[in-house]
Amino acid sequence: MRLDKFLKVSRIIKRRPIAKIVVDGGKAKLNGKVAKASTEVKVGMELELEYYNKYFKFKILEVPEGNVAKSKTSELVELLDSKGIVVDLDSEEDIF
Repeated sequence: MRLDKFLKVSRIIKRRPIAKIVVDGGKAKLNGKVAKASTEVKVGMELELEYYNKYFKFKILEVPEGNVAKSKTSELVELLDSKGIVVDLDSEEDIF
């Protein structure tokens, strides 16, 4: 399953177009490497994601064949780490 679709199906990001924008913006890594939206997701991979002002690290436990019931989405990933990201708005660097 593609990474952008997995993010939508697992409800980490609710809409696939938003997931594609986040991933193509270089904000997602699979096993430590920057991923594309079309990268195939497999069981056991570690997903790192910067979304808004937060950082998440997940372990992928299951890759479904299709859509998943909302009550079953917690079985797809395990949250390994989560923290806020401090953004300095006065900095000269581009944020996005």
